[in-house]
Amino acid sequence: MYDLASKCSVLLAKDFVHSAFTVILNEEIRNSRSLYVEMNQTVITIYPRLKISKMYNFSFTEENCQVLDQSLENSTMNSRQGINKIEVSDQKGVSVSCDFQYDLCTVTLAGWHHGVSAGLFGTNDNEAGNEWMVPNGSFTDNVKEFTQSWQVNKCSLVQKKEKPCPITAKQNICKVFFEEPHSLLR
Repeated sequence: MYDLASKCSVLLAKDFVHSAFTVILNEEIRNSRSLYVEMNQTVITIYPRLKISKMYNFSFTEENCQVLDQSLENSTMNSRQGINKIEVSDQKGVSVSCDFQYDLCTVTLAGWHHGVSAGLFGTNDNEAGNEWMVPNGSFTDNVKEFTQSWQVNKCSLVQKKEKPCPITAKQNICKVFFEEPHSLLR
């Protein structure tokens, strides 16, 4: 267990073999965090403090790159949202759930994903000796070096004070495509 002191977005877990899933802890404005979950060309962003989530379909084979308020009926991804909980899972054994009441999120991987992932959550191969692997394949025992190695964007420890502007729906879509750290178009 360790505390993330930096104000940076970090890669928690990613399937580096089949690219089946990606989980990123994003830093938002006003010391808030969101959880970015990507599975099957679909992205769900979970905002635990706000108790909300947003779902996006980034399939380039269809012309429906839009915000989806409800779960995708034709998708291989399932999402369930209760009063204080949201759970997202796929048919390949990846599950992410957040309990808003306790501010607790979990990532569960089926045996099919044994040893194919890496990130701050480790290598998922039941080997204690390689949990502190950094992206270049070497190892460290320094917490700061370990957490900084999995940062997904350039950032500073000093937060800029900005006045938030009201964002329209169209501006929000542009932000997702061109400003989000995980966007391929950034």
